Formats: sequence, C-alpha cells, structure tokens
Amino acid sequence: MKSRTSNLRVKIAFLLVSLTALWAFAAFVTLREGLNLIWISSLDQQVGRPTDSLVSLLQDERRLSAVALAGPADAPRDALTSARAKTNAAADVFRTSALGSSAQFAATGLARQRIDELKAKLDLLETKRSEIDARLITRTGAVKYYTDTIGIGYQIYETIATFDDRDINTRLGHLLTMSRGREVLSQEDALMSGVLADGNFRTHEAAEFGQLVGAQRYIRTLGLAGLPDDAAIFDPVLKGPELTKLQEVEDRLILGYRDDATMPVVSAAEWRAAVDPARVALIQLDNDLADAAVERASWPAILVVVRLVLAAGLGLIAVIASVIVSVTTARALVSQLRRLRDAADELATVRLPRVVERLRAGEEVDVAVEAPPLIFGDDEIGQVGQAFNAAQETAVRTAVEQAELRRSVRDVFVSLARRSQTLLHRQLTLLDGMERRASDPGELDELFRVDHLATRMRRNAENLIVLSGAAPGRGWRRTVPAVDVIRAAIAEVEEYTRVTLLPTDPAGLAGRAVGDVIHLLAELIENAISFSPPHTTVDVRGSEVGTGYTVEIIDRGLGMSDADLDEANEQLRHPPEFKLSSTARLGLFVVGRLAERHHIEVQLRRSPSGGTAVIVLIPGELITETPALPAPAALAIAAAPLVAPPQRPDGERELAPSGLPLRTRKNSRSVPTQAEPSEVVGGPAAEQARKLMASYQLGSRRARFEIPEDMDATPENDG
Repeated sequence: MKSRTSNLRVKIAFLLVSLTALWAFAAFVTLREGLNLIWISSLDQQVGRPTDSLVSLLQDERRLSAVALAGPADAPRDALTSARAKTNAAADVFRTSALGSSAQFAATGLARQRIDELKAKLDLLETKRSEIDARLITRTGAVKYYTDTIGIGYQIYETIATFDDRDINTRLGHLLTMSRGREVLSQEDALMSGVLADGNFRTHEAAEFGQLVGAQRYIRTLGLAGLPDDAAIFDPVLKGPELTKLQEVEDRLILGYRDDATMPVVSAAEWRAAVDPARVALIQLDNDLADAAVERASWPAILVVVRLVLAAGLGLIAVIASVIVSVTTARALVSQLRRLRDAADELATVRLPRVVERLRAGEEVDVAVEAPPLIFGDDEIGQVGQAFNAAQETAVRTAVEQAELRRSVRDVFVSLARRSQTLLHRQLTLLDGMERRASDPGELDELFRVDHLATRMRRNAENLIVLSGAAPGRGWRRTVPAVDVIRAAIAEVEEYTRVTLLPTDPAGLAGRAVGDVIHLLAELIENAISFSPPHTTVDVRGSEVGTGYTVEIIDRGLGMSDADLDEANEQLRHPPEFKLSSTARLGLFVVGRLAERHHIEVQLRRSPSGGTAVIVLIPGELITETPALPAPAALAIAAAPLVAPPQRPDGERELAPSGLPLRTRKNSRSVPTQAEPSEVVGGPAAEQARKLMASYQLGSRRARFEIPEDMDATPENDG
C-alpha cells in the first residue's frame, strides 16, 4: 500500500513539474516574441498608419496656412478650406483608432503618453485656425504650432516601432531618420511658400531657410548611411532629376539673397515645380525602403512562428502524455472521489433535510434506511468512505434522538400546560361564584384582581401550548358576536380601564376561531397598554370590510422605528421556528402562530399620534351574520345574577372607557331572573347600568366559561 501510494505521488508530482517546465519554457521562448509581433502589427494598423496620414495632411495645411497669413486677407482660401476638411477627417480617424481599447492595450506607457499629447494638440486645432483666420497669430507662430504637432507624431512612430530583433530595429531607426528628413523639407516648403506669398525675403527667414536646407540634406545622408544594402534603391533617387533640381533652386535662393526685405530670386511657380516632385520622390523612396525592410524582417517573423508552432506541438505531446498517464493511474481514484462527493452532497442537501422535515412532521424515521452504508475499497479513499458512512449514520441518529428529545419535552410542557389550563378554568369558575356572593367592596376588589391574574395565567399556559405546536384548547360550538369577542379580549387585560372600545360594526365570528381570536387580541391589547404611558388610553374598534372583519388597536406610546416595524411585520407574516433565544418578542411569536392557524392578517404601522396601530384582518370565511339571539347557554350567562354597581351622587354610573363597568359594588344581593327585571334596579340609569353589566358579563363570561371541546379532563385524570 505504501509503495502504491508513493508511486502515485511521484507520478502526479512528475506530471506537474514536467508540464510546468514545458509551458514555462514555451512561454519564455516564443510567447513574448509572438505577442510582440501581434502588438506591433496592431499598433501599425491602428496607430502608425492613421498617424502617418494625419502628419502628411498637417504638413499640407501648415504650408497653406503660412501662405494665407502672408497673402492678402481677402485672398481665396479654397485650397486651405479643403486641406482643413481632410485634416479633420484624418484626426477623427486617429482619435477613434489610436484611443480604442485594443490599441491602448497593445501600446506601451510611453506610446500612450505620446498619443495623449497628440490628441491634446489636435484639440487646439480649431482655436489656432480661428487665430489664423483672424490674423491674431504670426506666420512664425502658426508654423511652429503645426511643426510641434507633427513632431509628436514622429515621436509616436519611435515608440511603436520596437522589435526584439536588433537588425530590424536598426533599419527601422534609419527609416524614421529618412522620414524626419522629409519633415524638414516640408518645413522648408512652408517657410519659402510664405516668403513667396509675402514677397519679402527677410534676414531671419533667409537664415532659417539655410538652416533647414542644411538639416534636411544632413538627415537624409545620415539615414541612408545606415542602409548600405539598399544603395541600389536610393542611389537612383539621390542622383535623379527631382532632387537635383530641388538642390539647384535651394542654392539659388541662398546665394541670391542680398539684403533684408528683398524679393526672392525664385518665383512661386518655380519653387513649386522644384519642391513638389522632390517630395513625391522622397515619399516613394521611403516606401521602397520600408518594403525592403519588411522583406528582410519576414524571415525572423517566420522563425518566431515556427518556434511558436514547435513549442505548441511539444506542449500538445506533453499534454497528451499527461492525460494518458492520468487516465491509467487515477481513474479509480476519481471514481471513488466522485461517489464520495455525490454521497456527501446528497446527505447535506437531500437526505438530512428530508429526515429533519419528517421528524418535524412527527413521522418515525429508521436510521438504517435513511443512512445506508456505501461500499468503498480498502485503500485510503475507501477508509475515507467508511468514515463518511459512520459520520452520516451518526448525523441521522443524532437528528432522530434530538427530535425525540424535543418531542418528549414538548409533550411534557403541553401536558403541564393542559393541567394548569384546566385548574385555572376551575379556579375562574370558583372565583366567579365568590364574586357573586361577596358583599364587602374591598373583598370584591381583591377577588377581581385575583380573577384577572388567573385569566392572565391561563393565557400564559395557552402561550406555552401554542409554542409547543398544539392547539390551546378553548373552542366554541356556535357563532359569537364580534363585539363580545373584543370585550372578552379586553376583559383578559389587567388594566382594562385604559381601553376605550369605540363603536363597532356588528358581525359574528365562527366558534372554531373564537378562542384563538380572543387570545390574539388580548396579547395585542396588553402589548399596547404595556408600551404606552399609564395616563393614556388604547382605542379598539371593529369594522366590517369587503374581505372580512378588521379590529384596530391604537395606542399613544413612543412607537417603533421603521426597521422594527418591518421586522415585526415579517415575523407576523411568516412566524419563524421558535428558539429559546427568541423570547424577547414572545407575544408577537404567539400572535403570529395564532394568526397563521386561521389565515388572519396582522399588520403593525405608525399611528397618527406617533404610537403604534395594529390592524387585525379576520378573513371572511370566519365571519357570519350577528346571531339574532344568544344561544341558550349564552342566555343563561346573560341572565346570570347581576349586581347593580354603585351610582355617583348625580345618578350616573361610573364606567370604564371600554364600556365595561368598573368592578366595584357596595353590596351583594340576589337578583331576580330574567322574567323579573323590575326587581333588579329601577329607572333609566339603573336600566342603562343593567344593560352595560349584562354586556360585559356576556362577553367576558363567554370567553371564560364556554366549555372548551378538549377540556373535559380534570387535572386528576389528565395523564
């Protein structure tokens, strides 16, 4: 096993080292030269040739601008206008091509700098033309602008013509020297054309003309000296009639100068007849020399291509060999790793989540079925596979055990909560009887306080049941008026006197949802009271809408930030899985679970007073018409003994803002049945108090004493 592992490592290492060395060698030998050829070709097409055309047209425009400044202001300028149009077109081509992404990528930093400098000069072209047309610039200044611009173009030539071959670079340097000689001749032409148009050959102009003549002859001689192999090309041109005639005219102008501001000894026509053929001959000479240089550079370029092909061929052979070795030595390894990867991916993305979902749904899970062992070999990969088998079995078994533990804990909590719920229900029944029999106001007040605490304890027990995923237990078999549901929710809040029940639309709520809606509203009302100042009230009203029935709960507290509102609404829309760390907003979690059970929509928003408004939308499927008369059980509750509350000296009864009576009374007495209402209280005030008390008792006692469908068991037999 150790020998096989060692051989595998050696083969892989040898493969990597050989491939790296081969491709490093190929890249070092051929890639640089090949890329250089590609970049030079790209720069020649996108920068060199557009620059060459632009330079030639700028030379013509320079000469015509000098003539225009030397001649009369009203002289025809058709030739200058045409030259400017051609220059503009060439400048646009240069900007588009030289500033393109491919040219900028291939160019060196110095080349990009020269291109930017030429662009900046071209941006001033229209300004200089305006100065020339308005004669705001001297002939010397105009010629200097054009000469500087053209000089940057020649600097661009020098930055892009760089080859790895030294002989080619030398030839290109001499060709650029020849081209600069033509530029000096063009400067000479611009100077003399302006002098001939002006008619005066001044001393400084004569001196400059002599310098230009000497410079262009010297530069041409210097350039040709480096091209001895091309003597057969340039000798006929140097000894030809065009350059001979130009030299004669130049000599006549230099020797014929007498004093300042005299007429040149040569006319404009004679000068043009001498300089134009000479320029054409020199341009043709440069082209012939360039063709010869390209022909001589073709063999080095071919060698570069051959080296590139050979390197690619050797690289291809090495790659093929490496593939063969890899296929023959690592096929089993790759297959095992792929199986292991697929199994791990399936466990993480399919099987384990599926097991968790089934466990959450309460299904039984067989560990052996959900985590079948995979068969691997006995090598190192096989050992990894066996470890994976153990890991997946442990993961599934742990998930099952944790789910069983959570289910057991939940069942214990639900059982305890059910027992507490039943005991509290019985306690509330006893408290109600004690309240009916109490005669002392202080004792009655204490009983009411205990009553409220017991009601809240029952709701907390129901919260525990909701958190455990079970149904709270309170259920109604008949439709209950919505106003009674709201009053029952208010009655479950300790500080119910701070709740104002506004006018409420009549409607009926299906019995199956009454308990959960009371619980939901009580949580929201208590939350509104808890987070608002003690001197403020909480408004509650119910309204029938097209899609169901809404209950609005509005407080006057400090409100919530937009971020907190968004977070709370998201939790209400999509209640998350309950965690022990999420107890900060336990009430919202319970509300969300209850709302989700009956498809009730709960939304928090900012109230006009700066507090928080809660909108509870009960769907239409739970809303029915208001029952015309209470059911017999309800009538019994409504007809339960009522005690007239004390009246103030002015005869009015003290009531809470919610419409519920304040729970105080001065004496206790038996009250006649419904058939004898006149014996309870008398007069309008007493009748109003009786109705209010009956309304309160009907709502709160329905919430308290309707026998839940699943509460028939007592604590003694519950479990």
